Amino acid sequence: MAIKNELITKEAEWGERMIEVKVRFWTDGIAKEPGKILPRHAWAGGVVRMERNKAHEIKPQNPVPFNSLMDLLYIIEKVLIKHSITLHSSDRMRKYLEQK
Repeated sequence: MAIKNELITKEAEWGERMIEVKVRFWTDGIAKEPGKILPRHAWAGGVVRMERNKAHEIKPQNPVPFNSLMDLLYIIEKVLIKHSITLHSSDRMRKYLEQK
């Protein structure tokens, strides 16, 4: 068992080093004919889900819906938290954060 604040590293195959969040937009009901789509058109809502990643021990849970692009960042944050993902700020981002 790891001690709190101690980071444990492990090997990861190529393609499993990144954590992937998938955003999917709904396209149903835009075309006039049932069962058809209007290419390159989508609603401003859909679902956000995590992609499976064995190296990071990520097992996708149910997708989380969003109804507006204004909701999207909040929903992505919600999905990351739900999967216990810890984000680290970059040097560029740190210049905007207050140090306590």
